[in-house]
Amino acid sequence: MEERTMSISDALTSLRPGAQWVSVDGVVTWHDTEQTQPSDAEVQSEVTRLQAEYDAQEYARNRKAEYDMINQFEMIGEDSINGTTTHKDAILVIKAKYPKP
Repeated sequence: MEERTMSISDALTSLRPGAQWVSVDGVVTWHDTEQTQPSDAEVQSEVTRLQAEYDAQEYARNRKAEYDMINQFEMIGEDSINGTTTHKDAILVIKAKYPKP
């Protein structure tokens, strides 16, 4: 699974939704007259918070990728017809492979 690193852009978007600004080579130029530009400390703190939040959801992203690879509707239908638990068993295997932290 592809990793993602949170950026200053992510932090600014989170801290000041809809604000107008431009970043060139890591230098932010603030154009918004309605919202104040967050301090460097605020931005770095938000980058850290967003990264921790993203990292904490890795199990969910991994589960979804595997859920998407199985034909769940077909499995549920066959289980209903055959009285089996194939779908439930497949889901439990994925959940065991990627447990919640």
